[in-house]
Amino acid sequence: MADIVLTTLNARFAHAAFGLRYLLANLPPALRPRAAMLEFDVNQRPSDVLEQILAREPKIVGVGVYIWNAAQAAQLVAELKRVRPDLTVIVGGPEVSHEVDRQEICRLADYVITGEADLAFGELCEQLLGGSRPLMKVLAAPLPEFDRLALPYHLYDDRDAAHRVIYVEASRGCPFKCEFCLSSLDVPVRNAPLDTFLAAMQSLLDRGVTQFKFVDRTFNLNLSISKSILEFFLARWRPGLFLHFEMIPDRLPDALREVIKRFPAGSLQFEVGVQTFNDDVQRLISRRQDNAKLEDNLRWLRGETGVHVHADLIVGLPGEDLESFGRGFDRLVGLRPQEIQVGMLKRLRGTPIVRHDAAWGMVYSHTAPYEILQTKLIDFATMQRMRRFARYWDLIANSGNFVESLGLLWEGEASAEPPACPATAARQEPRPPDTSSPFRRFMALTEWLHARVGQTHGITLSNLFEQIFTYLTDTCDHDHEKVAQVLWRDYQRGGRSDRPAFLKPYVPDAPRKTSARTRLPRLPRRQARHLA
Repeated sequence: MADIVLTTLNARFAHAAFGLRYLLANLPPALRPRAAMLEFDVNQRPSDVLEQILAREPKIVGVGVYIWNAAQAAQLVAELKRVRPDLTVIVGGPEVSHEVDRQEICRLADYVITGEADLAFGELCEQLLGGSRPLMKVLAAPLPEFDRLALPYHLYDDRDAAHRVIYVEASRGCPFKCEFCLSSLDVPVRNAPLDTFLAAMQSLLDRGVTQFKFVDRTFNLNLSISKSILEFFLARWRPGLFLHFEMIPDRLPDALREVIKRFPAGSLQFEVGVQTFNDDVQRLISRRQDNAKLEDNLRWLRGETGVHVHADLIVGLPGEDLESFGRGFDRLVGLRPQEIQVGMLKRLRGTPIVRHDAAWGMVYSHTAPYEILQTKLIDFATMQRMRRFARYWDLIANSGNFVESLGLLWEGEASAEPPACPATAARQEPRPPDTSSPFRRFMALTEWLHARVGQTHGITLSNLFEQIFTYLTDTCDHDHEKVAQVLWRDYQRGGRSDRPAFLKPYVPDAPRKTSARTRLPRLPRRQARHLA
């Protein structure tokens, strides 16, 4: 039994609810024994989630609401209040910290905490269990300083350490004002007390944790702190240690480079938010970025270190058309990051990106994750083509399954214009394929592939390999034998030994290869760190 149940619906099991652990760690001491944390994922049956929560017979249920679980969380809150109308439901999280008056989940809940609720949630629970009920339904949490917070890392249990991403943070907030990002609202930047934080990291290392995902938005903002953290882990390096950081792309001074260069290959992954190379678009969305320094840093990372670089680009920013995005994509491909994440612009609640809606014809979906549908410069049909581009790029280029094969796409001479997607064929002007642009080359593959398979999900790996074989040989005029040998080497990555039927005429007696993937295991995408 528990008087307080803290719960949320994670995107998948591999994620751990970092925010819930902060809330639990910072409850008043008298309340901690009376509280329980229950984690679910968005694919679980709502009735099963409801049953497990109510089995604890709580008086208060706190629900973390995020962009990935907004619909499921709203259903959960509605059903909690139907079955137990006497139950006090408190909601918080980025999704309900803004535009509160427009959300049904906020109407259904008894209380809404906006902002970082690490301390405010416990204070509210203390009042409610003491018999006092605040008159205000929406409570804005004061910004907590790190030195007042109990760190939550002891609340990762052995199962978390063995099977989940371990989220950690050395700082909160962001000094930049990029209008598409919630972090632009999180000022000032606050750092965890370094000695306390490093002691917590040591305790995780002592328990056998080897993968750490830092959720700091700007890990390399404070050179002294980021250098100290990297040196701490470098001094304790052991095989399997893996650290993920989100880095400011144009800030990599020599003192930081010196430490980074000493890490063994495969130990570090840097998530680099490029987003756009268009200077005019950067100014329009209040993004400060020195593109020349960014390029120099990426060249250095790829040429001089073993860091795995994950770079982000956004489709649909105000002021950017398809040609501009394509030029930026080509520019980024030329810098050779191991992964390029092509993301669709999202209208996150509370972000000032909405100020461009009228001028740039920005139209977003009304349901989470609020992705862009069309703009003044990119119509809906073209935006759909870019969604397919992003999905196929993930399946082919980012998956680690086509390491050599992708190189053939850049090298080949396309012999014919690939068929357009049926939905857009009538709108497109025929044009010769552009053999110099990776963007146009991959877009041609995207449209050819969609015309053939008609879907972006549920494509088996063997079928995808066969489609790539057909495209490279029939459309790009590559030699069948050469393509087959390259695809066979790629197919065997990760230890696969079955030989797809289409390859058998070309590699009937090929010895089995067991080369490991060149790509690092991908960590699940970040979840937000706070209930609010």
